[in-house]
Amino acid sequence: MRILMCNTFYYLRGGSERCTFDLTALLEANGHEVIPFAMHHERNLPSPYADYFVSHVDFPTLLRESKGIGAKLQVAERTIYSREAKTKIAALIEATKPDIAHVHGIAHEISPSIFSALRAAKIPIVQTLHDYKVVCPNTNFVSQGAVCEACKGQRFYNVMRRRCKRDSLAASVLAGVEAYAHQIMGIYAKNIDAYIAPSRFLRDKVIEHGIRNEVVFLPNFLHVDTFAPCHEADPYFVYAGRLVDVKGVRTLLAAMRTVKGAKLYIAGTGELEEELRAMIAAHEMANVELLGHLDKEALTKLVRRANATIVPSEWYENCPMSVLESFACGTPVIGARIGGIPELVQDQHSGLLFTAGNATELAAAMQCAIDQPAAMVAMGQAARRQVERDHNPATHYAQTTALYASVLARR
Repeated sequence: MRILMCNTFYYLRGGSERCTFDLTALLEANGHEVIPFAMHHERNLPSPYADYFVSHVDFPTLLRESKGIGAKLQVAERTIYSREAKTKIAALIEATKPDIAHVHGIAHEISPSIFSALRAAKIPIVQTLHDYKVVCPNTNFVSQGAVCEACKGQRFYNVMRRRCKRDSLAASVLAGVEAYAHQIMGIYAKNIDAYIAPSRFLRDKVIEHGIRNEVVFLPNFLHVDTFAPCHEADPYFVYAGRLVDVKGVRTLLAAMRTVKGAKLYIAGTGELEEELRAMIAAHEMANVELLGHLDKEALTKLVRRANATIVPSEWYENCPMSVLESFACGTPVIGARIGGIPELVQDQHSGLLFTAGNATELAAAMQCAIDQPAAMVAMGQAARRQVERDHNPATHYAQTTALYASVLARR
């Protein structure tokens, strides 16, 4: 089968790209041909199809620097319905004759205009949802640092009223106009043959917010055999992720102030880094260390011996790869009871759960983990078995190709 794989970025930038590259490798290992379609970027991996990629654009900078109505209309055109993307993908379709398109994150830089070209060529479209963009103009159900569902019922004007997009009126107006335009055009409803939701929570949430296309639950997968479990429970915790509001790092630090006999290592960077350093200094938290960005090898080594990793998110996480990777290391997870996290972290079995944003509950869970290392080792062993069973490549491949076959059979 020849599969057209569409994602804005063609380098390892985040979770969407990780899933895209892993799926590409899995399909190719099973004899399929995968053709990428993306945006030009200096960090892109080499590709024989790069000439078909859309031109690079940096929207935050463009919006900030665009002067006058004409410049802003150019930004809107690229975001809402990029003629360049439609033309480029039509040429790629003509050159490669794909059987099916698998779309990941294409909002803004590429835009859903590519669906029109795919539909004109009678190519079925499957899209993996890595966020909530199809129902939330701000993509993640977050406004001003807190969970928000004010746009439910297609009330997209709320994104402008609340300035949800980067607290910018211009960016929020564009996001609202984009959402209304796509709704009026039926750009998703008329073109997507099936969605893939990596968590049941995401599937149920987009259906609740009005998606009527088929939505199939298919969790992310992991090559578990590349991780060697340690099954130790040294007296420290690890947080690995971005240092931003919705990740719950402030709550984590507040909890850590009362935990005895443990250290916390924070691996990651982000806009809250200086604020966190100030909090650590102000409260003399010698048991907390900010490590900055760690490469995969260093992070895995750290996680393997941890008592637990902490996922204190305060937004609707989907199917976090950080949880799966911790499980693969044989390390249980202390996770917030929000979004797709409770689907992965089975309380008292593969980890511990606490109410999102509740530092007291989190501290109690962390103290319990430190006080009972043998129980945490047992949970880590259960976590490893869980990820081997539920997130293996063979099952993911079989379910993905079965969906492809189902979609193709309808044409």
